Amino acid sequence: MHPPDTRILTPMARNKKTESDTPKKPGRLAQVRQVFTAARKADPTIPWWMLLAFVAVLAVGTGIGVLVGHWIYALVLSIPMAMLAATLVLSRRAERAAYASLAGQPGAAGAALGALRRGWFYSQEPVAIDGARGTRPEDMIGAAFVYRAIGRPGVVLVAEGPDARRTKLIAQERKKIERVAPGVPVSAIVVGDGADQVPVRKLSGKMTRMKPVLTKEEVSAVNKRLKSLGGMRPPIPAGVDPQRQRVDRKAMRGR
Repeated sequence: MHPPDTRILTPMARNKKTESDTPKKPGRLAQVRQVFTAARKADPTIPWWMLLAFVAVLAVGTGIGVLVGHWIYALVLSIPMAMLAATLVLSRRAERAAYASLAGQPGAAGAALGALRRGWFYSQEPVAIDGARGTRPEDMIGAAFVYRAIGRPGVVLVAEGPDARRTKLIAQERKKIERVAPGVPVSAIVVGDGADQVPVRKLSGKMTRMKPVLTKEEVSAVNKRLKSLGGMRPPIPAGVDPQRQRVDRKAMRGR
């Protein structure tokens, strides 16, 4: 009997090792568990709200079954509905906790842009900054930031920071955009809790409800034009938020 050909076995063994060493993507339950663990640290009441939603849906479903004379069948159907209700409560409460941790942090507006749905072009890094004294998170306190998003409502400048610096940055960005994409609507949204400002948790909803004026093809063309404004990067690391917080809807849905 001839010995095995190592030229054949070696690549096979190598492939098996590579496949076993490749980290597997966490499943849906694992993702939900991660969201639950992180959210409970920010909001310890989340388990109780989930339990309340589960019991309420289960009780209503079973009660309807008792009235129609099929309570066992209604109970079986109510269990997955109750679990879905608890998951929805987790999603909402986790999202609220994430936004609460972002409020008041430098770069919160950029992190909140991550909740925008399809159809928007944006960067979670600012296109303009004024007042930063360095690259550390504490050096960003008191600085003004402007972020840029392009969608069917046009170009939206999202700003945060002190009034004077913020106003100056918005005016500068407006001029740049008008030079590269004349005639395209440019709107400005100020993130904050003051008068005429939008809280960070309501930013994505505010932008989604804006009236569309551009077609999808025009949005893509404007985005390509505005990319030509790149080249000057703020003197800060990628992702301004010091805690690297961002709102990820997919993770909250367990996808």
